[in-house]
Amino acid sequence: MKPVVGGWSLRRRVITLLTVVGVLLIGLATAEAAMAARNRTQIDAILNQTGPLRVQSQELLNALLDQETAVRGYAVSGDLADLNPYREGLEREKSVVASMRALLEDYPQIGQELLIVEEQTAQWRQSVAEPVITTTEQSGTSAGQALVTERARQQFDQVRSAVNDLQEEILVAREQAAANVRTSSNVLVVLLIVAALVVAAAGALLLLSLDRMVIRPLIGLADQVREVAEGDYQHGIATTGPPEFIRLGEDVDAMRQKIAADLAEVRAARERIEWVNTQLQKQAEELTRSNRDLEQFAYVASHDLQEPLRKVASFCQLLQRRYAGQLDERADQYIAFAVDGAQRMQRLINDLLAFSRIGRLTTGFVEVDLNKVMGDVAGQTEAARQYADAELTWTDLPVISGEEPLLTNLLANLVSNSIKFRRPDVTSKVHVSARLVGAEWEITCQDNGIGIEPEFADKIFVIFQRLHSKDAYPGTGIGLAIVKKIVEYHGGRVWVDTDVPEGTAIRFTLPARPEDVEAAAAADSAEPRALGADDTPRSTEAPAALAEQAGGSDQPDRADEGPESGRTGDMKETVG
Repeated sequence: MKPVVGGWSLRRRVITLLTVVGVLLIGLATAEAAMAARNRTQIDAILNQTGPLRVQSQELLNALLDQETAVRGYAVSGDLADLNPYREGLEREKSVVASMRALLEDYPQIGQELLIVEEQTAQWRQSVAEPVITTTEQSGTSAGQALVTERARQQFDQVRSAVNDLQEEILVAREQAAANVRTSSNVLVVLLIVAALVVAAAGALLLLSLDRMVIRPLIGLADQVREVAEGDYQHGIATTGPPEFIRLGEDVDAMRQKIAADLAEVRAARERIEWVNTQLQKQAEELTRSNRDLEQFAYVASHDLQEPLRKVASFCQLLQRRYAGQLDERADQYIAFAVDGAQRMQRLINDLLAFSRIGRLTTGFVEVDLNKVMGDVAGQTEAARQYADAELTWTDLPVISGEEPLLTNLLANLVSNSIKFRRPDVTSKVHVSARLVGAEWEITCQDNGIGIEPEFADKIFVIFQRLHSKDAYPGTGIGLAIVKKIVEYHGGRVWVDTDVPEGTAIRFTLPARPEDVEAAAAADSAEPRALGADDTPRSTEAPAALAEQAGGSDQPDRADEGPESGRTGDMKETVG
C-alpha cells in the first residue's frame, strides 16, 4: 500500500519551531532591556540624587550652625571678624539650597521640607540673628547678649528640627529607591531564568522532534534497505515520517523494484547462456576491463566531487560576506566553520588525486637536472618564503633519470614542510644537498625548524598522519606520503635522520646514472696516487657540497636558473 504524503514538511516544522522560540526570546529580550533601563534609572536616582541630597542636607545644617555660632560669638566679643563665619555660612546656605533644588524634580515632598527649612531659617535670621548683630554694633556687647535669650535658642532649635525632618524625608526617598532597585533586579533575574528555560525547552523539543521525525524514520528505512541489500529484493519498503522521508522511501522502493526486475532478467539470461562455456575467457577479459573502468571511474568521481564542493564553499563565502555582522556571533562562527570545512575538503581531494596519479599517469623517465628543478621549486615557494622570511639554498645537485613533474612535487613538498614547521623566533633556513653513496644519490633537505621526535620518525610518512592539530599547522597530512610514494616510484627510499643537532633532516635516495657511478669509481681509484703518503679518503660529495660544508651557508651556490647562484633566501620582503 502506497503511503499518503501529507502534513507539514520537516523544513516547515523546524522553521515554525524556530520562529516561535525566536518570538519568545525577542519578547523576553525586550522586557529585559526595558527592565534594565528602569534599573539603571533607579540606580542613578540613588547615586546621583538621593545620595548627594543627604550630603547636601548635612552641609546645610553645618552652614546654619556656623551662622548661629558666629552670631553668639559676635554678641560676646563685638569683634567684626567673628561675623565672617556667619557671612560664609550664609553663602554656603544659598549655594547648597540651589544645588538641592536642582535635584528635587522627582521629589516634591523633599522640596516641601526644604521650603520649610528656608522659612524657619529666614524667621530665625529676621527675629534673632539680624537684631543681635545690629544691637551689638550700635549699643555694645551687653545689649547684644541680652537678646540671646532662651526663646532665641528655641527658635534655632526649630530650624534644626526642620533640617532633621528634611534629612528623614531624603532617607525615606533613598530607601524607596533602593527597594525599587532590588525589585527591578529580581525581575531581571527572573526574566533571564525564563529565557534560559525557553532555550532549554526549545532544545529539548527540537531533540525530541528530530528523534521522532528524522532519526526513527531513517533507522526504519535503513533496516528495510539492509534487508533488501542482503538479498530479499521482494521486500517492500514503506516509510513513515515527514513528506520528504516518505518520498525518499518511495524512490528507494522504486529502485528496489527496478533492481529486482533487472536481477530477474539476469537470472533468466544466465539460465539461457549457461551452455556457452566458451564465454568464460571473454568474461575474464571483461572483468579486467571493468577493473580498469572502475579505476577510471574513481578518478572521474573524485573530479566530480569538486563541483558540489566549490558550490558549497562559494555560497558559504557569499553568506559570510553578505551577512557578516548581521547575524549573531555564533552564526558567523558556524558559517566560518562551513567555509573552512569545504576548503579543507577541496584540498584533501586534490591531494588524494595527486597521490593516486603517482605511478599511474606516467610520461616516462628522462634525464632531469635537479638544479633546474630547485629553481622551479624556489619560484613555487617564493610567496611562502617571503611570508615566513625564510632562506632557501642548495648546492650543485646531480642529474638523474626520472619524471620532472614528480621530482618537482617531491622537493616542493619537502621545502614547504620545512618552511611551515619553523620556529617562530628563529629565521627559517632550508638547505638541499646531495652526495653519491654507492650507486645512489643521497639527497638531504635540512632545516632549522621545530624538529621531529625519534618516535615519530616513521609515522610522518603514513598518509593522513599528523603530529599537530590543523589549528597549529594547516595541511591535510598527505604531503610526506606523496614524497614517499614518489621516491619509491623512482626506486629509492626516504627516512628522517634523527641524529642532526638542530631542526629536521629528511634524506632520500635516487638511483644514480651509470656514468656518474663510473666517474666516482675512477676518482676513488686515482685518489691514492694524488694523496701520496696521506691515506685520508676523499668524499664522494660534489665539490660545491664540500665548499658549502667548509664555508658555511654564506658561500655562493649555483643553479641553472637564477641570476648568479642557487641562493634564494636573502629576500626580506614582509608579507602583510
